[in-house]
Amino acid sequence: MRIGLAQIKPTVGDLAGNRDLVVSAYQNLVAQGAELIVFPELVSVGYPPRDLLLRRRFGDDAEGALLEIAAATGSVPALVGTIERNPARHGRMFYNAVAWCQHGKIQQFARKMLLPTYDVFDEDRYFEPASAPTVFAMEGRRIAVTVCEDIWTHSPQLPRPFYRRDPVEELVGDNLDLMVNLSASPWHHGKNKARQDCVIAAARRLSCPVVYVNAVGGNDELVFDGRSMVVDATGQVVAGLSSFAVEHRTVDIASATTSIAPSFAQADMADIHDALVLGLRDYAHKTGFKRGLVALSGGIDSAVVAVLAAEALGAENLLGVSLPSAISSGHSRDDARQLAHNLGIAFDTIEIAAAVTACETALQPAFGDRPVDVTEENIQARIRGVMMMALSNKLGSLLLTTGNKSEIAVGYCTLYGDMCGGLAVISDLLKTQVFALARWMNRDREVIPWHTIRKPPSAELRPDQKDEDSLPPYDQLDAILRAYVEEGLSRRDTVNLGHDAGIVDDIARKVDCNEYKRKQAAPGLKITPLAFGVGRRIPIVQRYVN
Repeated sequence: MRIGLAQIKPTVGDLAGNRDLVVSAYQNLVAQGAELIVFPELVSVGYPPRDLLLRRRFGDDAEGALLEIAAATGSVPALVGTIERNPARHGRMFYNAVAWCQHGKIQQFARKMLLPTYDVFDEDRYFEPASAPTVFAMEGRRIAVTVCEDIWTHSPQLPRPFYRRDPVEELVGDNLDLMVNLSASPWHHGKNKARQDCVIAAARRLSCPVVYVNAVGGNDELVFDGRSMVVDATGQVVAGLSSFAVEHRTVDIASATTSIAPSFAQADMADIHDALVLGLRDYAHKTGFKRGLVALSGGIDSAVVAVLAAEALGAENLLGVSLPSAISSGHSRDDARQLAHNLGIAFDTIEIAAAVTACETALQPAFGDRPVDVTEENIQARIRGVMMMALSNKLGSLLLTTGNKSEIAVGYCTLYGDMCGGLAVISDLLKTQVFALARWMNRDREVIPWHTIRKPPSAELRPDQKDEDSLPPYDQLDAILRAYVEEGLSRRDTVNLGHDAGIVDDIARKVDCNEYKRKQAAPGLKITPLAFGVGRRIPIVQRYVN
């Protein structure tokens, strides 16, 4: 049986655009000889639709788009991820569903059973769970249809089993010929193996092939990596599609031929790079931006963001701006200029010393004889923020912030200063990961000046300032942040890993005290299991100390 895998890139709420993508992929795969075509989860409306589902006309409009998709089908059936209205008078309004479309009509629906409500997921807010898994009959074959979480019964992201039911287990003994899983599974570092293990385990438990089709592309902070696959009844991956790219492929599940795309399994840094480039490109283009803007300080963070932006948007569509103050070093200016030259992007310099002086002079009567402190440092950052936001407004360009996860975690960033912007590109990369990515970017040639990578990190907001004047060395800081933030360990447990108790207490206090800053930050691209953003819901006002 030849299965068409439609790994496509939907946009949330773009019902007409998604319809056209589905119809185009369907026609392409029919031409390839597919006998059954499988699309990603909620492909007709985009994932996650969130509160669009609460708009009064959204359900009707989505149903109309689905009918148009069905009308474009012929004898080859298509399994299309969509929403289905709940006919009952109680419960949620919709099901997260799969429409079997054939001969110009919607023939029947399957529904998702397990609705995740952890990390970035909030499906129980919107959807009614199915009461049982669905098995379709097709020319004498029994085909089970599951949706994403239905095969993730024991998620590695959770400390204990989350669900009371196991859809795969309920299908055991049903003499299936095939199971398909329609997914919109966002990527994060380390997820590839966990996802592949789930698909392999399902194939072995059911003793039948499993076809897994995932979405690709960026939607808000989430990046979907594709990597659709076919696993045979023994648990062998016989087909693997590209990562972070649209692909239409037909696979004969009866064939012993193995076809794995080169990027289906690739190096960690390649994955991180590709995820950030795709997430940035789609965020910009889907929100209507063609051009980008980044403040180039001569430091490692802005350099990495600039490299990603030049690839995502095109060098001709990126402007780098140096905003030196009286404190800025000559090497920082030189490094910024050299980076822009290496990337082939436009480069401007805007001196801010006079603006900083004017601001300090205006504030002097209110400040009185109070000593100089971090307030004056932040004036520089905020002047830069004003300048960059003005350029963003005037040029119609998306301003990209350059803060990393280590800095954002402990508040080593300036609200309404360097935090200004529309997208926080590397906000989910710890500082040590930023350095690793920079070195990877330079693997073939010097893109980022080596001086930028080798010099001690500095915010350059006071003379001879170094990050380590205020923070522990980044390898130590990042290890503590992984434990305390990403793994949710207590201070005591973090200390028991071998870290100094005083440093752990100081870092934990900084993390907890700066929640208010992160609530006001630009959305950031998620590349770890736990990013700052919608997946981390810590109260700003709270007094729990552990």
